[in-house]
Amino acid sequence: MPTMRYVLMKQNETVHFVEMPQSHAYQLSALNLRLHKEIDKLTASNVPALPYAIAECDNVELHDTSIQTISGLDYLNKLEQDFAQIKEQSYPLISLLTEIRALQAQLEQWYEEEYED
Repeated sequence: MPTMRYVLMKQNETVHFVEMPQSHAYQLSALNLRLHKEIDKLTASNVPALPYAIAECDNVELHDTSIQTISGLDYLNKLEQDFAQIKEQSYPLISLLTEIRALQAQLEQWYEEEYED
């Protein structure tokens, strides 16, 4: 059984946990920080709202059914879709998409290797 970590994401008053392989959780946190650093530079009108990564932890035992746990791959697939739909003319959006897609590809490979048996 692989060791997983959880990245706690917060957007307004909503929180959710993104489940990541232990070896990749820090990359999601770093990607989130990078996206927040650059998102204000986008000039398009359809820029998606982005939650903040506020913590990482090893174990999660949820007692509130309104809080979701999302797989890292599902989270990255949705993030990639959201950013791919941005109609940006001024900022080089491709660099942000490249970073999202790189982590997405790493996770896809991790899942293939982990569960190929």
